[in-house]
Amino acid sequence: MSGDSDCTRTSPSAGSLSDTEFLPDQPKYVCSLSPDLITKAREELQEKPEWRLRDVQALRDMVCKDYPSLGTCLDDAFLLRFLRARKFDYDRALQLLVNYHTCRRTWPEVFNNLKPSAIKPVLESGFVTVLPQLDPEGRHIVCIRPDRWTPSNYPITENIRAIYLTLEKLIQSEETQVNGIVILADYKGVSLSKASHFGPFVAKKVIGILQDGFPIRIKAVNIINEPRIFKGIFAIIKPFLKEKIANRFFLHGCDLNSLHQNIPPVILPEEYGGTSGKLDISAWNELLLSSEEDFLHDFSQLVIPSDSSPHDMLVSGDADEKQCDDSLRGMKPQLYYCY
Repeated sequence: MSGDSDCTRTSPSAGSLSDTEFLPDQPKYVCSLSPDLITKAREELQEKPEWRLRDVQALRDMVCKDYPSLGTCLDDAFLLRFLRARKFDYDRALQLLVNYHTCRRTWPEVFNNLKPSAIKPVLESGFVTVLPQLDPEGRHIVCIRPDRWTPSNYPITENIRAIYLTLEKLIQSEETQVNGIVILADYKGVSLSKASHFGPFVAKKVIGILQDGFPIRIKAVNIINEPRIFKGIFAIIKPFLKEKIANRFFLHGCDLNSLHQNIPPVILPEEYGGTSGKLDISAWNELLLSSEEDFLHDFSQLVIPSDSSPHDMLVSGDADEKQCDDSLRGMKPQLYYCY
């Protein structure tokens, strides 16, 4: 991600491909998608290659008109992430972009000093990693293991930072923008005391980011080895998940055969009944840590203008916030009941 966030350098005439001439520092976009993925993007995301730059320029013009102080990157490649995540619906893509920035500015514990070296202990613990092989749909598998976290070592926000940086790295790939990702979460050994760290505030924030604040397509969430307590947590959270996302959760318990119906054993490590050898976290850790300079450059494009406030920007779902707060307050007693 690179480019200029100064909206004053864009042309006042919306929709013209020549408008990009007013962003001289902007790198020329070159599509890296294969012919098959171009076809998939057309069919699933309503992305038409012949209109792609026009669509990007339309979104860029909307940002400059409606949110001139957003402080966002305006590169073609960066804006494309948001268009693809919202199937080239301009209004929804713009809202997602605004939400992306709002989330980053209203949770400093997660987003301040956000760089791979800062979450090295989380990576070394194996809390989050990405499996080396893609699934048959061309999707990366993000593996999360809460049992690897020791709460006395660092707060839960460090885990969220590690997950966020993992998603940021994955979404750099156009293939991932089109295909989406799959999550595999292993809740083996998660106790009530550890689960209690995922309280109402954290739950609401994480749901908001994953649903409405990040340009990635989560195609499936596979939960394995979940204790009874997880069903209580999920029952409370589910009403605040969009129906499409809620329907993509699969609770497998200890049934590896059930897991294998969603993720083939050939790409799974031995720990999950797979045939790809032991789970190795080193390759992903090295890749993420080696991206330090890229992240520092990319995030430097996302600035908080001195004359703006995150509260000036609207996050979708605010109308339901009080209901969410009230319902989530009942989480702790229900957790004890489920446990």
